[in-house]
Amino acid sequence: MSDSTIHALAGAAGGIVAMSVTYPLIVLSTRAAVETKSESKSTSQAVLDIVKREGVRGLYGGLNSSLLGIAVTNGVYYYFYERSRGTILKSREGSKALSTLESILAGFIAGSATTVISNPIWVVQTSQAVRVEVPSSDPTQARQVEKKLGFFETIQKILEKDGVGAFWRGIGPALVLVINPVLQYTVFEQLKNTLIRRRTVSLRAAGAGSKVAVLSDWDFFLLGALSKLVATGSTYPYVVMKSRMQAGHAESLKYKSSLHGLAIILKEEGFQGLYRGVGSKLTQSVLTAAILFAGQRRFYEITKRVISQMATKKVAA
Repeated sequence: MSDSTIHALAGAAGGIVAMSVTYPLIVLSTRAAVETKSESKSTSQAVLDIVKREGVRGLYGGLNSSLLGIAVTNGVYYYFYERSRGTILKSREGSKALSTLESILAGFIAGSATTVISNPIWVVQTSQAVRVEVPSSDPTQARQVEKKLGFFETIQKILEKDGVGAFWRGIGPALVLVINPVLQYTVFEQLKNTLIRRRTVSLRAAGAGSKVAVLSDWDFFLLGALSKLVATGSTYPYVVMKSRMQAGHAESLKYKSSLHGLAIILKEEGFQGLYRGVGSKLTQSVLTAAILFAGQRRFYEITKRVISQMATKKVAA
């Protein structure tokens, strides 16, 4: 099994763990991003409202498709990123670390491939996560919540209503958001290299010879959190755009392009409209990235060790 494939499997496993832990925050931020009302609620109030209307299950609407999406997204991203990284490093001699421009190039290649492949899954997930209100037949109730559909039922409904092309709704802002993981992984890679370099200098100054510093799980956790904070904070308005378009939101029909959509949101909803749900999204993104980077590294090491042990046993036999 190639190193890129192991990285892909580890990334998928780490993503599933991270997504499972933080999913309610994704539901909150997605719904907030899609809402066009000016009403603002605290995270705790939003949680209580969802639980009151839909039960605890309401906080996990679309979890199955989201786990599939994060597994595919991370698996594909890590595979293409490591392949691109390996190709770049093989093309030159010397340093084993990517420069900033090389990290950006590898990130764009991996991010573009991931976005095109995984967008249909995120369209389904967003459709499931958003609470849809429809007119009630009961005159005493103005509105009622539409029945939540399963993964395959949602696919069927999207196909019947909008056709195959609907699975690539929001692909424009999604491709723009390729810069999110590019920023994330570039910041992460440069912070990691800087930290290793400084600790290696300290080790050698202390008489450790040619020993190179090794980062801990906690280091990866913190670096992953910091890099995601920078990336998501910088690109959040496009997250709002993508969520509305992928959900098939009525407002998104007015958007001729991503920039046009941002201008309309700014005009009709003000600056806060571009950052609806940013609090829960930042919390979720930072926690997810922190858990992912620490988990991916651990899963990678475990998988490498298991494969090595299996190969040793096979030779011995």
